Amino acid sequence: MELLTIKHQDFEMIVECTGFDDIWHKAKNNVGEECLHSAYSWSEGVVSVILSNYIGEEITIENNQHAPAIFFDNVDYPVWVEFKENVKKAQFGSILQSENEKFTFRRHILAGFLNYGNEVGRSEIQLMYEVGTEVRTFVFSFEVLSTKLNYHEHWKAIIEDIEQEYRMLSLDYMRRTFHGFSPAANGDTPEIIWWSVFANEQKKFIKACKNIIDRPRHRLHGKKCYKRADKLTFVPSCIENELAEHRQDNTHLYRVEERVWTNDTLENRFLKFALGKITDKYAILKKRIEAVKNASNVMKEDMQATMATLKHLQRNPFFRNVGNYKGMSQESLVLQKATGYSQIYRTWSLLRRSYSLNDGIYRLQTKDIATLYEIWCFIEVSHIVKEKLHLSDEDIDHRNRMEMNGLFTWDLGKGEHSRILFKKDGIELAELVYNPKSTDRNNGDVGMKDLVVRTVPQKPDIVLQLTKNDLQEGMKMTYLFDAKYRIARKQNGADTPPDDAINQMHRYRDAIYYREHDENALKKEVIGGYILFPGDGDPANVKLSNFYKSIAEVNIGAFPLRPKDPYNRQLLAHFIEQLISTKSQETIVRVIPQKGTFVEIGNRVLIGLVANSGRKGYLQSFKDGSATLYYTGSHFPTTIALQGLHYFMPYFKGEGIRDVYEIMRVRTITSKEVKQTEGEEDADDLRLAFELRYFRKLYANIQPINTGKMINYTFIDTTFDELDKIVILDEGL
Repeated sequence: MELLTIKHQDFEMIVECTGFDDIWHKAKNNVGEECLHSAYSWSEGVVSVILSNYIGEEITIENNQHAPAIFFDNVDYPVWVEFKENVKKAQFGSILQSENEKFTFRRHILAGFLNYGNEVGRSEIQLMYEVGTEVRTFVFSFEVLSTKLNYHEHWKAIIEDIEQEYRMLSLDYMRRTFHGFSPAANGDTPEIIWWSVFANEQKKFIKACKNIIDRPRHRLHGKKCYKRADKLTFVPSCIENELAEHRQDNTHLYRVEERVWTNDTLENRFLKFALGKITDKYAILKKRIEAVKNASNVMKEDMQATMATLKHLQRNPFFRNVGNYKGMSQESLVLQKATGYSQIYRTWSLLRRSYSLNDGIYRLQTKDIATLYEIWCFIEVSHIVKEKLHLSDEDIDHRNRMEMNGLFTWDLGKGEHSRILFKKDGIELAELVYNPKSTDRNNGDVGMKDLVVRTVPQKPDIVLQLTKNDLQEGMKMTYLFDAKYRIARKQNGADTPPDDAINQMHRYRDAIYYREHDENALKKEVIGGYILFPGDGDPANVKLSNFYKSIAEVNIGAFPLRPKDPYNRQLLAHFIEQLISTKSQETIVRVIPQKGTFVEIGNRVLIGLVANSGRKGYLQSFKDGSATLYYTGSHFPTTIALQGLHYFMPYFKGEGIRDVYEIMRVRTITSKEVKQTEGEEDADDLRLAFELRYFRKLYANIQPINTGKMINYTFIDTTFDELDKIVILDEGL
């Protein structure tokens, strides 16, 4: 299908697309038809521009007019340019060499194809061709829109949220699309901003320099000189007496001051200074940009020509009599208003200012929308966790940082370099990690501690670990979130994520294991995995979808998440709130066990009296934590079932309980083995012996309990959930 036909005085260009009606309807369903318009503009020489919409209607458009969009992300567009006979050579003029290599010129036809991938924003088709000895350039400008998000609204919201957390993280270089940006009130100006601003200003800057050199502003300057009397055009009063005294001496020289024109002015000194600084900076960045493998020959030639022009201007004889710039004590009206000088001053001011990613006249390239969406999802999850834990900014420990990526752009640190800790009163509640790479090798830089993968490396986008202390001190429950800038289809009024993305979450959960540093045994680590995708739909319809219902059933599913959609965001927020509030015991109980495996979570705890020697309860060195054996009296209550008993808490008479011990083994033991007093009756009676291992401290201090619930004044058979009904908590805790 022919989407675009441009008739030019030198050529005719046609842009095609297969299945464009499906692409249009997909974008219309996700974004809305009213948002699918683009601004078109082009350079001189065009006779007509005709668009064909999704139903084949032809629309003739004018320069700088808004019309239905035809360029979308991840779509192939074959391009054909048929030149007239007088054109001998033609090429595509992208800044990317790989883009130019997609086009070939043969028999007066330049042919190739475009696919913008996940890059959205404003872009250009640039053609460079020769007519005789003249090199001509044609530029056609348009917008590449997203089929999943509203570029004019959602993209801006994503950028604003990212910039608020990580200034200038959104920036990138060597992209096929760009965006408008404008001056900001404060902030730094990184080198990529400097380069982007000067790219827009360099032609005007060079032209202004040439205009000043040809017609400079100069001023009268007093110059001391010595002249004979016959050479004086004016006799100052200060030498009248000297002239009378030497009137007979025609060779006598008189010291006078002459007014001459000079170029050594404040404004010309500033020009010399600004030109030198800009040339030096340009040379440094040019060298770094040329090292980029994908930089096109067209771009390199343009940079070399600009560099040569700047150097040539620096060597102009005009600057030989211009001194060094030492600053300005007051504002100069010449720099602000005079022809040429005002442009130099304007360019210098722009290069020194900070910039904001708002709509403006300057071009700026950003990361592709898929990467931006991934970073934005990480930020959104962090905001939700903070909100549901009821924390302030002071409770958030941002250990994440931006890291330089190659040229002069940044990436968000990965793994341990992107950790966000959520704490309250010094107690860790949760942590969030961006893009850790889990492997069986060294995880020190980009991985996570104690997480290993025995097969191929796994790299989920977002890892949320919630710290729970109800079952085991410092126990971490791991949940994975993966941001996917993709939508499969719409079912029952709600967008659905791609099937392969859901399958990836199954793979993550099965592949990532936990191993304590002092043990070799591997344990399952990931409880659940969830896709975040830019879907739309009424929350009621989302709740009925399979990808949402599967979360409760198998802990694998998806959440639609896009900017300016508080209703579907609330589904994710409510889910994370449930993860935070659910006790670890309940979470583990819900985990589906392997067939044939009996899974029982230890929730029962036996509280036993620890008395002095001679009483019925005995424990060796309990308070120093070294004891591993607790033995009962001769009459252990038959109402206490030993099966399913996992934990023991010693009760110190008159004091209370505090520590939890894990019951490793229960066996019988005779009284002789516990070294009872000789001669005591029933010396060979049997007791129960509990082999114990210290587990953790449940309370900061020893807590008194309600002993009225003790069996035979010795034992309490209860659960961790019921402890609150037995313990008499201190008011200070």
